[in-house]
Parts: sequence; structure tokens; C-alpha cells
Amino acid sequence: MLIAIPKEILPEEKRVAVTPETVKKYVELGFAVNVEQGAGAGIRISDDDYKKAGANITADVEALYAAADIVLKVKQPVYNEQRRKHEVEMLPAGAILITFLHPAAPGNHAMVRSLRAKNITALTMDSIPRISRAQRMDALSSMSAITGYKAVIMAANSLPKFVPMIGTAIGTIKPAQFLVIGTGVVGLQAVATAKRLGGVVKTLDIRANAAVEAESLGGKPIAFEVPEELATAPGGYARSLDGNWLEKERQLIAQHLADVDVVILSALVPGEVAPILITDDMVATMKPGSVIIDVSVDQGGNCAATEAGAFRERHGVEICGIQNIPGRMAVHASWLYAQNMCHFIENLFKKGHGVLDLDDEIVRSTLVTHQGKIVHEGTLKAMG
Repeated sequence: MLIAIPKEILPEEKRVAVTPETVKKYVELGFAVNVEQGAGAGIRISDDDYKKAGANITADVEALYAAADIVLKVKQPVYNEQRRKHEVEMLPAGAILITFLHPAAPGNHAMVRSLRAKNITALTMDSIPRISRAQRMDALSSMSAITGYKAVIMAANSLPKFVPMIGTAIGTIKPAQFLVIGTGVVGLQAVATAKRLGGVVKTLDIRANAAVEAESLGGKPIAFEVPEELATAPGGYARSLDGNWLEKERQLIAQHLADVDVVILSALVPGEVAPILITDDMVATMKPGSVIIDVSVDQGGNCAATEAGAFRERHGVEICGIQNIPGRMAVHASWLYAQNMCHFIENLFKKGHGVLDLDDEIVRSTLVTHQGKIVHEGTLKAMG
């Protein structure tokens, strides 16, 4: 089987789905590997580096797609301006696509339907279950750790004030106040980074265990008592709250927004549309110059005023909807992602090349389209 790796074309996306190290592993497993020319340029991996590892280099991206049995990407297929074609159009019918699809996000529904129409077997790396056997494949956790760190750095860069407490000859400057909503992997890394920079950090998560973990890193949890069976799904992920509980959460958040300088939003339910936790009216209550980093934007965003892919001001508040934060730390992000992907491929085809192990929990959880159908539970729910 032929594995193809196209160059990522989303703005500012420098990551790549394979490294020379993982190319060697694929070749050892019996796969042929084609890499688009310049695919590794963003992380200083040359075409020669890939050749030495056993890959073929292809300059024509359409030819690369056309010959592929399996396409490995970092981000969801998008429109290729140079070729005037959507990347889904370039996929050969019946091929396998593995990437971060974020299929439940409303903006990706048309793309998912296109994958179904072309009979693509698509698997998404953002739905790997949180079980011990899947840890080596858990690209979401790998990218989330990077996102949590970089989100705080981006916020500090946009904030028109110091983060730590600063003593001067004419008085003391108070530290910046952070609110981290959602303390999974992203949120915990954000808490740790904000504390290292000298910020004061409050946290909010509907799961009791997540609140305890955030407190262990120096965050001060905001009490919000939700019944455990409503808050936590199997595997430790958050559940979707119903409208009544969601409104209670928004009312609680609203009580704290006027006092904070930075809000990091990372409240997600895997495979589902992100809940709106901050409305436009709530943004208007924040201090001018405050910053919101909405890292849940790939699944729709936690803030109603977030504009996907952009950094915009609203009511005097800077709101970041940048979609590929890990792509801004592309070297480590690519290394982690490529390793996760390689372990995923080994598990996917453990019954042989071309034979998907559909009895495997990891495969079933990540499968989005197969045999002309949309089968991903969170996507079907989001599509109504």
C-alpha cells in the first residue's frame, strides 16, 4: 500500500505528518511512502532527509493524491487555492484518510459529506479514546500539551501589561489574573505555564477530578457542583451539559469575567461541538485590553464572539480564534504527531495491509466515514 503525505496548506501550518524516523518505520512495515516536495520545510526537514529514510518525493500534489491508498495529514482537507480544487476532490475514491478532521465542527460538515460521497474511509485523530492501550496514539493529548503552553504565551504577548508582579521604585504592579476554563490536558498545561510566568490563576471544570488536578498545579478552582454522572463520561472526558446546567455555568463564569485579564477557553467534549460558555454580552463586561484565547475553536469555540482563524477585537477585548496553535511550535508538534500516527497505523492494520480492524475500540471511535456512510457518533449528533 502507498502512503502519501501532502504538504499542509492551512495558513501558518508548518507541521508535517511524518518525520524521516517514521518514514523508516513505515518502509519496514512494508508500505511505500510518497512525500510532497517541501512538506518538511516548515520544520527544517529537507526532501533529501526523506529520501534517505526511504521515501519518494513528488512535486505534483494532484499526482501524489491520485496514487495514494492512504493519505496522512495533520489538519482537515481544505480548498487548495493554487490548484483551485478542494483537497477532498484530489483524493481517489475509496482511499483512506487519517488526520485531525474535527468532524463535529459545523464548518467541517460539508467536507465530511464530501468524504462520504467519494466513499473515503476517514479516521480522525481527535477521537482516540482515553484508554491505556491508546496512549501512544493519543495525538490530541500531545497537541493539547503544546496548545496549553502556547496559548498562554500568545495571551501574554497580546496583553498590554505585565504578567508577573513587578516591584518598582514608585510602587508594585499587580500580577495578571488568568481564568482557565476546562482543565483537561490543554487547561492543565495553561495553568502550569501561567503560574510559571507569575500570573494568578483561577480555574473552572465541571469534573471534580479535573478541578483537583488544576489545584495541584497552583490554580484556584471555582466551585461548581455538578453531579458526577452528568459531568464525567467513561474515560474521564467531560460530558455535554444540558441547557439548564449550561446556563448555570455561564452565570457562574459571568461573575468572574470583570476581574480577569486573560481567559483560556478549552472546554471540550471529544467529537462534539464545543459548548458556548461566554456570550457576546459577557465579553462586553470584561476590561478593555483583556484577552480571550479560544483554543476550542476547531470544534466551534467556547466564545460566541470568536472568529475562526482570526485574532479580532470585540468590545475592547482581544479574542483569538487561531485554529492551529500547535503549528506555531511545529518542530516538537510534528515529532509528537508523527510518532502518534505511526502507532495508530500499526494498530489500524494489525490484521494486514488494507484490512481495517473494525472490531478494535480505537478504530471504531475514530472512524468518521466508511462505505459511503457517516458513522461518527459526535458528528451525527452535531448534524442533527
